[in-house]
Amino acid sequence: MDELLRVIGSINTAIWNPMAYLALGLGLFYTVWTGAVQVRHLPSLVKVLREESKGEGEISSFQALMLTLSSRVGVGNIAGVATAIAAGGPGALFWMVVMALFGGATAFAESTLAQIYKRRVGGEYRGGIPYYIEKGLGQKWLAVVAAVATLVLYSALAPGVQSFNIANSMGVGFGLPGWVSGLVVTALFALVVLGGTKRIAAVADKVVPIMAIGYLLMALVIIIINIAEVPAVFALVFSSAFGVHQVFGGIVGAAIAWGVRRAVFSNVAGVGEGTYASAAAAVSHPAKQGIVQAFSVYVDTVLVCSATGIMILMTGSYNVITEAGKTLVENLPGVSAGTAYTQSAIETILPGFGPGFVAVALFLFAFTTLIAFNYIASSATAYLFSERSLPLATRVMQIVMLAMVFFGAVAPADLIWGLGDIGYGTLGWVNMICLIFLAGIVRKTLKDYDRQRRAGLDPVFDPIKLGIRGTEVWNTATPTNSVRIAMLYNEELERSRS
Repeated sequence: MDELLRVIGSINTAIWNPMAYLALGLGLFYTVWTGAVQVRHLPSLVKVLREESKGEGEISSFQALMLTLSSRVGVGNIAGVATAIAAGGPGALFWMVVMALFGGATAFAESTLAQIYKRRVGGEYRGGIPYYIEKGLGQKWLAVVAAVATLVLYSALAPGVQSFNIANSMGVGFGLPGWVSGLVVTALFALVVLGGTKRIAAVADKVVPIMAIGYLLMALVIIIINIAEVPAVFALVFSSAFGVHQVFGGIVGAAIAWGVRRAVFSNVAGVGEGTYASAAAAVSHPAKQGIVQAFSVYVDTVLVCSATGIMILMTGSYNVITEAGKTLVENLPGVSAGTAYTQSAIETILPGFGPGFVAVALFLFAFTTLIAFNYIASSATAYLFSERSLPLATRVMQIVMLAMVFFGAVAPADLIWGLGDIGYGTLGWVNMICLIFLAGIVRKTLKDYDRQRRAGLDPVFDPIKLGIRGTEVWNTATPTNSVRIAMLYNEELERSRS
């Protein structure tokens, strides 16, 4: 086992150390390329989210946002932040936020592309990385590679990370053995995944706001109680991030690598996780859903991850141990990085409350993430298999996923986290490189959206007019519900002007 873990660690180092800079660079590139779309179009977010869809197989833009947040807001926001601080020092939190600010532009790009190249499969909208690689780049073989990587990651590798952390937090909070938590989660998950896209979205858009608001309120209470510590925490984060802190000065590279690594793990901007939910939304213009998904990155990392990190740092509930095994800080002797850091932080303020609260919060975070993973894996399955063989392939995928949910609850932590990181890193490399070559289409689509907004119109996407090919859904003679609404609005606006 030790040798296997060493090999997994070496693979992850080779994948993630250079990819940390690729992810940062891609986010910076798209921020400049789109004129900071993730910032300048936030005021239009509310109007987009109010658009409804009643068409068969469609979900609203708001439901797509909640479905995406249900995958983004999860274990990475609690346990992931803790592991970043443990391996990269407090400065890792700074680089997580930086990655989120730039990553919003990346999320806009990939989600816009998912909308452009979506298609109807089995009465539902499907889309995502493999769909825009095939139609946008014309590389079918690479699209198949991306679909296989997606399927393996979200059905076999990533679910274990979620169930492991549920079991771990339940063990600390309520003393439950891992196998008991694993059985409960597996059984509940089996009940939920039997529904279709509509049912999954309905569960997500009810649970996600409740759990996110509750967790943020708890973090706010702790920050207010420790308000005097806030300046010191920010000074610690900034000095550690740039290597000027006397204790953390030598690990600035680790701070960047782990900050970006856990930011990508948490908000998955660049990995393409949000593209599958984005494709299912019914909007009149692809850029609208891109704007929504850029906002989801802020919610995930700038709000939830930052809240977790500040709680941990201001209460001194963390250790920092370098890759070489050198202990730089040991505030919690014998405590492994993960949910225990956050549980300890809350416990310092509310004795007897922290472990149980975090266990329940993490269960909700992780469980809705598993629901979203099922949808993503189903979309990859729909791409790889014919309509005739799809039902059987989907059922096999779900059986594998259920098995891995239970396995994750009883497997070693390093094995589960390591395999998950390999999966995310591999898919991230494929998607980010493809996003570079698809930048022209993203910019053309955004310019069209900006032009129509400046004219006072509700933007409607016309790929033929823009010279964008391979857009099956948008070329159909029967427009979607949201497109019809926008067209009627524009016609009414034109009549009022004449």
